[in-house]
Amino acid sequence: MFDFTFHNPTKIIFGAGKETLIGAELNAAGITRVLLVYGRNSVVKSGLLDRVMASLKAGDITCSQYGGVDSNPLLSHTREGVALAKRDKVEAVLAVGGGSVLDESKAIAVGALADEDVWDFFVGKEVTRALPVFTVLTLAATGSEMNGNAVITNAETRQKYNIASPHVYPKVSILNPELTHSVPLSYTAYSAVDAICHVIEGYFTKEPGTHLQDRLVEGIIKTVIETTDLIMDEPDHAKARASFMWAATLALNGLTPAGIGEYSFPNHMIEHALSAIYNIPHGAGLSIVMPAWMKWYVTKNPSQFARFAREIFGIHTGEAGIEALEQWFVTINAPVRLHEVGIPATEIGAIAENAEGLARQWGIGDLYPRETIAEILRLAV
Repeated sequence: MFDFTFHNPTKIIFGAGKETLIGAELNAAGITRVLLVYGRNSVVKSGLLDRVMASLKAGDITCSQYGGVDSNPLLSHTREGVALAKRDKVEAVLAVGGGSVLDESKAIAVGALADEDVWDFFVGKEVTRALPVFTVLTLAATGSEMNGNAVITNAETRQKYNIASPHVYPKVSILNPELTHSVPLSYTAYSAVDAICHVIEGYFTKEPGTHLQDRLVEGIIKTVIETTDLIMDEPDHAKARASFMWAATLALNGLTPAGIGEYSFPNHMIEHALSAIYNIPHGAGLSIVMPAWMKWYVTKNPSQFARFAREIFGIHTGEAGIEALEQWFVTINAPVRLHEVGIPATEIGAIAENAEGLARQWGIGDLYPRETIAEILRLAV
């Protein structure tokens, strides 16, 4: 283990029907007015929005509603949310939805207290304060409910960039697994891919020798695979949905990389270019990029890939482990080739150029120049 500091300030309330507690939690925090952010119509049709509003009323909380968050949250919509938060002088932001809603809510929370344009914080300006963020999660995938990260897409520049700050950790996140039962199986698959990728990035790119953290990662991956298989057969499988939801949270709340030393997120770096340009679901982009990157990277860390194959799939070579993971993606109907999402091989150069900018911002530009990114993407043709 290497030296590390671990601090996660988010309070998790997990269980059926717990969304009814959000008003009391806001009241206990001294909040009287919130901006309630959500996606399209699913929270309305399901009755969740009505239940949340009833809880806010019981907690003597007034709110401004702001819907319409895209699955890849957009800067333009975020800016409108910032303006609304400032106009109505809200004291907190309440996100009701999946990771995209949570991410945009965090960005709004930052922009609401800033004189600068909110995009400035995604291209290098340090986040020094933000409105408190509270969440009611409806889709298990990103881990945004228990971390300080947020990703926004600038459609004008075709940049999908992130912020990472302790100021945007949610104060309270409510996780009711029952809210995920209606998630389409396609998005359940994409969520599984996303959760696996969150832990695989550090697992393969870290310093060697942190066996405890390896075992945590392997446990999360096996849980995601097992529960996803159950959910694919029985979408309302309550125990599987609950375990999947918590596994996705643990995958990116800072626990698994604690003490592993330096690591990087090359798969996410490349995928952000895919979804910034083509607006595909994040998990669908990752299921294309991840096996391709693994095939390119396997010779750089052969012992860890052999361990992955053995511990996850019970087989004995790194290459076989990569093939097994790719085939599992196929069984859950996640794409593994660019053409499956309508991206022709002729676009690889443009994607690599886009991704190179994010690689430089993340400090891995020397490892992943444009030519290397293109080489990886060609393995997904």
